[in-house]
Amino acid sequence: MARSVDIKQRRTQEQRSSEMRVRLLDATIDCLVEYGYTGTTTPRVAERAGVTRGAQVHHFGSKTDLVVAAISHLAQRRAEVAMREMSRVRIGDDPVGAALDLLWDLHQGPLFIAAVELWVAGRTDPVLAVELAKVEPFVNNAVLLAVSRFVPDELRRKEARDFVYSAMDALRGILLSHFIDPDIERARRRWGRASAHLRVIADSALGPV
Repeated sequence: MARSVDIKQRRTQEQRSSEMRVRLLDATIDCLVEYGYTGTTTPRVAERAGVTRGAQVHHFGSKTDLVVAAISHLAQRRAEVAMREMSRVRIGDDPVGAALDLLWDLHQGPLFIAAVELWVAGRTDPVLAVELAKVEPFVNNAVLLAVSRFVPDELRRKEARDFVYSAMDALRGILLSHFIDPDIERARRRWGRASAHLRVIADSALGPV
């Protein structure tokens, strides 16, 4: 009986520890969005998570440890959003347009902003760069899987994958400049213009979908 109580208590402790880590990682993402990478400090993360500094240090001894773990956590959340949004979209008679609209939606909100902060930080931080190189393919594959719903017979082809990557590259460039000129309607118009050109590429490379 005592052994059963010990196992139950240990599981409860593990659950609490796991929940604490998630709170800290979610708080890290929030701080990246609000303060940027440089302004994301361990005291701010602990305060945002509602935990003591001692508890934060127990789970993540340094800012690097915290941010490295947050990179994987953020990638998981971005992938989950891609799959969730995929299930909400109706394909209709315009699969290419639906795919481009989905890409726009997937790059809105705080998760993308947090990712950009980490990409920029990784330019000069080799530890972050290595971790980002591990997880970004995972996120991109989730996006490819989401878009495959719109062109299921074509996505296996290299041309279709290249199209999706080219669309993401164009969109991310537009959104990066949007950080300087925060007019979302202008960014949406620029994406509409780019989408018109991307449709021409899709028609040439993929044919009817």
